[in-house]
Amino acid sequence: MDSLLSLTPTLPPFHCTRPFPSLSLFAPLSQRKLVQSVKKVSALQPRNSCHGGLGVALLSSVTANAKLRISPFVATLAANPTFVSGLVAWLIAQSVKVLLNFFFDRKWDFRLLFASGGMPSSHSALCTALTTSVAICHGVADSLFPVCLGFSLIVMYDAIGVRRHAGMQAQVLNLIVADLFQGHPMSERKLKELLGHTPSQVFAGALLGFLVACFCCQAGVVGV
Repeated sequence: MDSLLSLTPTLPPFHCTRPFPSLSLFAPLSQRKLVQSVKKVSALQPRNSCHGGLGVALLSSVTANAKLRISPFVATLAANPTFVSGLVAWLIAQSVKVLLNFFFDRKWDFRLLFASGGMPSSHSALCTALTTSVAICHGVADSLFPVCLGFSLIVMYDAIGVRRHAGMQAQVLNLIVADLFQGHPMSERKLKELLGHTPSQVFAGALLGFLVACFCCQAGVVGV
């Protein structure tokens, strides 16, 4: 047995002159592959799609600077240029009503922020902003554009026609009640007279909505 062991060749000890590369060396390679895959996916995105505009960028920068954590639902709405355009147009139109009332009557009436009627038409501003934003982001060939356009025309026609005449009828009824029931508690109850809009008020609201949508979707226009 000892003779057999003596015949077995002895191998020299293994000495690795070149150290095995550590796993940290593969990190840059994996990162580069990840960046390349992200670039490939982003290259597949359509160039003419509208993923926000200047108004959306301003909202994102304010949120980032304030270091606020918002819910995914709110973040999705804030990244939607159509939603931002309609909301901003409505807020500006209602704020202009308060400013104009202070300019002419010299008093602040913040109830006008949630009131209908007056200059400019907030309904027309909102609808026109939605329609213009859809036209910019999706194009007039999209089926959503005629839906928004028809909705906007109905709202503006209703503001000039039905709602305006309803306000005029309320004004006449208030005069009749005040004359026939003078001194009666019923004469103290008045119907709301400011309901509709004049054509100039509707036109001003539509122009405001168009300008706001073009401003909020400015990045989408440049991208096209």
